[in-house]
Amino acid sequence: MPLSRRGLLTATLATGVAPPADAAEPRERAGRQRTRTGFDRLAENAYRPLAGQRVGLVTNPTGVTPDVRHIVDVMHADPRVRLTAVFGPEHGFRGTAQAGGSQGRYDDPATGLPVYDTYTRSGQALADIFTASAVDTVVFDIQDVGARFYTYIWTLYDCMEAAALAGKRFMVLDRPNPVGGRSASGPVLDPAFATFVGRRPIAQAHGMTAAELARLFNAEFLDGKVRLTTVAMSGWRRSDFYDDTALPWVPPSPNMPTPDTALVYSGTCLFEGTNLSEGRGTTRPFELLGAEGIDGRWASALGELALPGVRFREAYFAPTFSKFQGRTVGGVQLHVHRRELFDPVRTGIALLVTARQVWSGFAWRADHWIDKLTGSALVRTMIDAGAGTDEIVAAWQPGLAAFRAVRRTYLMYDG
Repeated sequence: MPLSRRGLLTATLATGVAPPADAAEPRERAGRQRTRTGFDRLAENAYRPLAGQRVGLVTNPTGVTPDVRHIVDVMHADPRVRLTAVFGPEHGFRGTAQAGGSQGRYDDPATGLPVYDTYTRSGQALADIFTASAVDTVVFDIQDVGARFYTYIWTLYDCMEAAALAGKRFMVLDRPNPVGGRSASGPVLDPAFATFVGRRPIAQAHGMTAAELARLFNAEFLDGKVRLTTVAMSGWRRSDFYDDTALPWVPPSPNMPTPDTALVYSGTCLFEGTNLSEGRGTTRPFELLGAEGIDGRWASALGELALPGVRFREAYFAPTFSKFQGRTVGGVQLHVHRRELFDPVRTGIALLVTARQVWSGFAWRADHWIDKLTGSALVRTMIDAGAGTDEIVAAWQPGLAAFRAVRRTYLMYDG
């Protein structure tokens, strides 16, 4: 489905205020100004855009300052802002729940603030939660990882839609895309396959920040109905990877332990749609892939492809939970050595194609979850028909080109 071009009602805060001289500073990379997040800039501006408002914050453990204080604790202790509620997404506000779980409704022991559960709620049901909380403005601050099927961007979308229904203002505090933002890649979602791992037609690796996505969502899918403010970062360029930012990494979910995980995730998460382990229950989820009966032939077949920026090591591991719990399986470990050349989505397709070729036990999940992850039946049916990686990647290029053209309108950063 082609995307339209409609006007956007949004405001971008640019304070330009320098941090205090005694502010806690993480290590700076040589020659680089460290990134200041949207929250950093809002706080430096004394929360003026939120003056006189009751504020509700949608966040999780990634909502931290450069000295790793949680922004809920910081805002609650600051008399210049009136934080009155917290809204928790998948995994919860404090991050105790595994995939597909949340923390429910409770009062936060540290602050006494009411915490409302947003997970699986959308539309009027979520709008009713915002109304019951009595907030004036809903603020979103969660670290994304750049993949369409990572659910926090759809929490963002659902909260924007619900805020419009409830008559609330909405503010997005921006954070980096940890895998960079130079381009989008992968197939664009077919709306017929929309779920919570893909509500709207964007690319599998969207190459955008949360604030940029919010601008796109509002204009393209929500008719500009959201009273949206985006608070931009400073010191971030589209070519930056996460370690360029000098910001601390907090795992945004239990199986996203490092920025290296995020780098491969938009491709290797596709193995959730198969009977192979995607590495859950190991110390390297989404970098380790395998199953019982797989041997070194898979790594050899992948090595022959000479995929840009990545190497494959024959690997054996025993997951502590999820698929093959407590059993030793064989497979591969991805080693990305040239991030600027690495294409995680194309690599993910190559991994699927070769896994099917070398392992007779290969199977899709019976519910065709792979279609929800890739956004259509195209990848599954082409692999089943014997198509190669290049042929499959070529098939989604027209839709990707259309998305890239629309995406360009909403980008906020250079480089």
